[in-house]
Parts: sequence; structure tokens; C-alpha cells
Amino acid sequence: MSNPTLIVTGASRGIGRSITLLAIQNLGANVIAVARSSEALQQLSSHIETDLNLKDRFKFVVGDVTAESTVTEALALAARSWSGQLDGLVLNAGVLEPVGPLSNTAVEDWKKAFDVNFFSVVTIVQHALPALRASKGRVVLVSSGAALYPYHGWGAYSSSKAALNMFGAILALEEPDITTVSIQPGVVDTEMQRVVREKGVEGMVPAQHAEFIYLHEHKALLHPDLPGQVIASLALKAPSSISGKFLAWDDESLSAHRKQ
Repeated sequence: MSNPTLIVTGASRGIGRSITLLAIQNLGANVIAVARSSEALQQLSSHIETDLNLKDRFKFVVGDVTAESTVTEALALAARSWSGQLDGLVLNAGVLEPVGPLSNTAVEDWKKAFDVNFFSVVTIVQHALPALRASKGRVVLVSSGAALYPYHGWGAYSSSKAALNMFGAILALEEPDITTVSIQPGVVDTEMQRVVREKGVEGMVPAQHAEFIYLHEHKALLHPDLPGQVIASLALKAPSSISGKFLAWDDESLSAHRKQ
């Protein structure tokens, strides 16, 4: 039996990079990574082939997830690689900005955020449906606690993640042969957290901004491998019983998917 194939977006750093490495190294998957940085993807490819000695298990597409051409290129690469079967999508690409109150953030910047965080997901899922139906595959949406808990200045991000959760619920309802789950990865030590610390001071209220500074200074941010392991495992093994749900990475129902 051939190894399963995943497409992971936002794969060059942070949670996406961890998901990619863990899926290949620990779970026997082949991965097609999608990200904008050619240099970062080349470095990741070299690490997988040289350091991990896992040649021919990783391919990548350099491009913006908001471009339909990037989506179709990734799916075409999956169709002609390995077994030609697509077993799962991990839709992780996302942006925080614009950070600022509704009163002075431009609607055009909101649209850019929704293009990355939401509409790119709609696009790739629509294109991938035939392949996922055939494989009875899985879709994992990387969401956020901000979809439920409002932060001053995070209107675009929070709203787009809330929309993402509802999209996942609708996808599960309309495509019962495809298992779809949205995951809250927690407060993870990523580039996005650096943006919060450095730029959030201008767009957030001091008390909320201070929470993120505190977590960083006290080394309380999660390592990306912790939620990354859960997400990678769910992309291959998520049970249909959780389809349509929005769950935290450390939810007790997902204990079997956590790194032991």
C-alpha cells in the first residue's frame, strides 16, 4: 500500500513546517507543501532529504494561496505524483493583519485578510473535492481561538476565522464522505506572535497586548510541534465522528493524536 499524500499550505515556517515534517517523518506521509517563499521551501526540502534521509517524500509549489493558479498547480502535482491519490488537505496559511480598530482599518485590507484566511480555502477545497471524494479524504482547517474570543483590533482575523469554522461545518454537512475538522492550535511560538508583540501595541488595548508579551517573556508559548503533531495525525486519521467540529488541539477527544 502506498503512502498517503497530503497538501499543506503555509508550510514553510511555524505550524505548517512542523505539520509537514511530522507527517513525513512520524506518519509516513508524502507532502506537497505550498508557500510563498522559494528559499524557505528549498531549505525544508534539503532538510528532509539530507538530514532526515527521506528523499522523494516531499515536493513543493511556490505561490500565493490566493491565486487559483497556485491551487491548480498543487493539485496537478498531487495527481501526477506517488499514487496519484490525494488523501488530505491541511489548510494552514493565514495572516493576522490588519491589526487595528474598525474605525481606522481599510476595508481593502480586510478583503486581503479574507482572501488568505478564507477565500483561498474555499478555492482549494472546491478544486480538490473530486479527489477527496474518491479517497474519502480529510480536510483540516487551522483556525484560532480568536474565532470565538474577540480581541480589540483583530476584527479581520477573528471574523475570517469564524467564517472558516462555519465553512468547515457546512463542508462536513454537504460532503459526508470527507471528514472535515477545524482546529484551534493554541498560542504558538510563531512569526504571527512576533507580529502581535511588535505591531499589536498600536492596534490592541494595552491589557490584551500585555498578555502576549507575558507569554513570550515567560516562555509559555507552545512549540509548533505540539499542535502540529495533532493536526498532521488528524489529516490522515481523523474519525468521521468529529467531522464538522471546531476543537482545541489539546481537547481530550484528540488525545490519541497527540505526541506521546
